Amino acid sequence: MAEAEAGAGAGPGPVGAAPSEEAAAVIGATVPTGFEATAAAEVQEKLGSASRVSKDRGKIYFSVPARCLPQVHRLRSVDNLFVVVREFRDFQFREAKEDALKDLEDLVKELPWTDPLKVWELNNSLKKKKTKRKKHNQQSSASKEKVKDDGGEEGTDQKDASEQEDSAQAAEPAGDQGPEETGGAGSQNGDDDNEQSEAKDEPCDGSGAETKAGDGKEGEGDAKVLKFRVTCNRAGDKHSFTSNEAARDFGGAVQEHFQWKADMTNFDVEVLLNIHNNEVVVGIALTEESLHRRNITHFGPTTLRSTLAYGMLRLCDPQPTDIIVDPMCGTGAIPIEGAMEWPSCYHIAGDNNPQAVKRAANNICSLLKKNENKESSTSLGIPLDIIQWDICNLPLRTGSVDVIVTDMPFGKRIGSKKKNWDLYPACLMEMGRICTPGTGRAALLTQDKKCFAKALSRMGHIWRKSQTVWVNVGGLHAAVYLLKRTWERAEEKRSFW
Repeated sequence: MAEAEAGAGAGPGPVGAAPSEEAAAVIGATVPTGFEATAAAEVQEKLGSASRVSKDRGKIYFSVPARCLPQVHRLRSVDNLFVVVREFRDFQFREAKEDALKDLEDLVKELPWTDPLKVWELNNSLKKKKTKRKKHNQQSSASKEKVKDDGGEEGTDQKDASEQEDSAQAAEPAGDQGPEETGGAGSQNGDDDNEQSEAKDEPCDGSGAETKAGDGKEGEGDAKVLKFRVTCNRAGDKHSFTSNEAARDFGGAVQEHFQWKADMTNFDVEVLLNIHNNEVVVGIALTEESLHRRNITHFGPTTLRSTLAYGMLRLCDPQPTDIIVDPMCGTGAIPIEGAMEWPSCYHIAGDNNPQAVKRAANNICSLLKKNENKESSTSLGIPLDIIQWDICNLPLRTGSVDVIVTDMPFGKRIGSKKKNWDLYPACLMEMGRICTPGTGRAALLTQDKKCFAKALSRMGHIWRKSQTVWVNVGGLHAAVYLLKRTWERAEEKRSFW
């Protein structure tokens, strides 16, 4: 029926001990579309594992020892993570809807669940350790503030800031959406943003979790019955069923197999069913919240995902001592990501909107506070400054900048397409002035591709396009242009020094 990638099937019996530290786990990761190769390069560099890019855009797969889960969560280019139960490269769906759905149901009892569930348990134990340490740090911080101010104004300000951050997180716009999303009994609408908190600074141990994933039956002294949901992402026009129907029937079979309880919101286990034409991947989610939310607490109308910001920065290959500028920084996603991943560079951010500058400054403050709260931290701050300025008249010396990375106005939520016809050429000219001739480079994101192409043709004497990466930003088809600065001198409208 299908060509499968994985070991032999396993029944629903108790999982038992956590996997051996050296046991390999096949991890799937969702990444910003267009940046699959960038994510694969990061995995190779940091984990020493080769990745396979899926036919379904925005996903990569790689194998790592189970003990390396904390390092996997620290990858900067991935949005969501899951452990692969089994992959079918060429699953032959039958034409009749009932037959196709029956085949998916029958898959459940044939799949090798045991080892992936052990990986899920290990992942759970790491999350619990992180939560426990976070609470301890918060209590320590609160105690220090109480001693310092004796309940004075500073503690109140911090509480207010915390409340603002919480409300800002709740108001964040949704990220990129998947091709078709699903729901059903024991299932939930699935997108490519099944999001989860980042697991940081965790030891590489193989300890088990308090909650065991086994047959799920609750008896005297047994573990609680696990709650689950199935999320199905489907792409392709040759399927006789919808994503809802696939999730519903597959979820019913999972429930019958494990005797777990279906719960679409308050679930312990999220089973993933990814279908792309004839490629079928069954997995178990390792993230609840997308890792792209790691740095930002104060969101603006067009906050860029941290994972996309990382991909853009990596395209420019930052080198130690490089000066990296984001002249239209918005809430600061790009410079903050840059300062965290490339601390040996100096990052300068600016925007003409005072509200955006304020949000970016608040995000930097939140990050500094987060770093201070980490155990055994010797944080000395981050190499980043933020300024309010005019993009067309930057207060920077000619030829003083090595790298420019920015998210340009799309002309939809901010600005207008009409204004972009004047703004884009002026921006490219000013960026060309501050960028080092011959070695300078820029990664610029825009959805207004026609306007950008015209502006670039007018600035061909100072900028050369070396690569275009097509990306999906909140459902919009956009592009990241990697430009190289020519040796040609740019016009100097005025001197700043």
